[in-house]
Amino acid sequence: MRLCFASNNAHKLDEIRPLLPAKVQLLSLNDIGCHEELPETQDTIEGNARQKAQYVWDHFGVACFADDTGLEVTALGGAPGVYSARYAGPQRLAEDNVAKLLHELRSHTDRTARFRTVVALVLPDGTTHEFAGAVEGRISPELHGSGGFGYDPVFVPVEGDGRTFAEMPLAEKNGLSHRSRAVAGLVAFLGEK
Repeated sequence: MRLCFASNNAHKLDEIRPLLPAKVQLLSLNDIGCHEELPETQDTIEGNARQKAQYVWDHFGVACFADDTGLEVTALGGAPGVYSARYAGPQRLAEDNVAKLLHELRSHTDRTARFRTVVALVLPDGTTHEFAGAVEGRISPELHGSGGFGYDPVFVPVEGDGRTFAEMPLAEKNGLSHRSRAVAGLVAFLGEK
């Protein structure tokens, strides 16, 4: 089964590829000739995931799944949430986003947070299915580790041993992450197809 993942983010592709069944031929946006920025104009994580997957289906006719992820920080009322990728501005730079987050939390003692991912799948018959995953954690006051991407250097999962996602090997992170949990729902669904 040919299935496009609506991303050209090499880190996300590397995370997801080993989670999919062997029968899935994973394609990137580049593989299908999609070089434009996908729309993300919805005000929810679910809405953005659906919008991106539907865009690929409508414009390229390829079965597709898209994800959207938000970091929801308790002390910030759930921010950055749906705006996680552009928290510090439209340049979408992870370093700027993390710096802004740490600045916003400097006077807060409650550093609890969770990562939440929604994966939307559009099948060749045009039907849409959604799968969600979340992981609870806290925000470290400083960056740790050189792996991962985005907020990984400051996110410490509750289920771990005190290390940030950026300090974990990919296989270990995949065992805990919000994205892998959402993709597990997708994989279970594809296994029934």
